[in-house]
Amino acid sequence: MRDINGTPDVDLEEIMEMCAAATPGPWYVRNLDDDHAMNLVAVSTVEDTGGGERWPAFDEGEMIAATLVQSPRYVDCADSRWDENAAFIAMAREAVPRLVEEVKHLRKLLSDAQK
Repeated sequence: MRDINGTPDVDLEEIMEMCAAATPGPWYVRNLDDDHAMNLVAVSTVEDTGGGERWPAFDEGEMIAATLVQSPRYVDCADSRWDENAAFIAMAREAVPRLVEEVKHLRKLLSDAQK
């Protein structure tokens, strides 16, 4: 299918399947320390304690993604937007399903109005 501008429709069901297959939310940004107490910015299923825990004082099974691991330098981004990227990933876990439902609702309204 195509939208009113001729652009192919986004496959909302595929997006929802991906959401359903991912680790349940909510997700949170965690500011932790890596092995040399530099910095580790991660997305987690557990809220940040504010304590900057160092491994093994946190459960790695709670981690969804990392946007900065400085030592060894495994994860880093050229624009230094570690915190912003982590916040976006965590927010997307809840926002994407809500946005898909909103698009479905709007498509239904549009379809009903065209009848």
